[in-house]
Amino acid sequence: MKVENWLIEKTGGGRAKRWAAMGWQAIRWLIFLGWWAAGAGIAQQPDSASRGLRAPDVRYEPTPMDVAQAMLRLARVTTGDVVYDLGCGDGRIVIAAARQHDARGVCVDIDPQRIAESRENARRAGVADHIQFVNDDLLTADIGAATVVMLFLSPELNLAVRPKLLRELKPGTRIVSHWHDMGDWKPQNTVRVRSGGIQRPLYLWTIPER
Repeated sequence: MKVENWLIEKTGGGRAKRWAAMGWQAIRWLIFLGWWAAGAGIAQQPDSASRGLRAPDVRYEPTPMDVAQAMLRLARVTTGDVVYDLGCGDGRIVIAAARQHDARGVCVDIDPQRIAESRENARRAGVADHIQFVNDDLLTADIGAATVVMLFLSPELNLAVRPKLLRELKPGTRIVSHWHDMGDWKPQNTVRVRSGGIQRPLYLWTIPER
């Protein structure tokens, strides 16, 4: 299911009319899909190699929670936002956005283990219905529905994803990167957060009008 369609379904747009038109057979099928998406299919999810995905580009390193909170503040996340984390790890940034701001979100990671972990963490936090989980390559994943994008990648991967962000995101979408900049794309704001005895830079960009 495309993310845009998932968001429409989650917000209830035209739900009653659609269900009435589909009939009971389609409704039973939707119930099955909802059951599978809620977790029954996690154990059977194919690994990245079997789906043709490459190995992760960067070593998994969770963003400290105080830094995650600072990223949400820098992006000014609100209830109406759709927060994407490209390379989501355990899902903590999107989960925090859902719990604290009632935002919706999408966790994207090339590693199926990270997706399973983030899904379980969201379930435990009681916000799984606010989040979609996508085991995919961040360079090819559908990101057009995002209003906020979070990154903690590498200098090389930031530069690789930069054209995609500029091409596919809507004007006004905010991007926050932990630690790594975007080369000659100057951020509109930079803050430094001291965490674990280290000063960690956070960079903010906004997609310009085309």
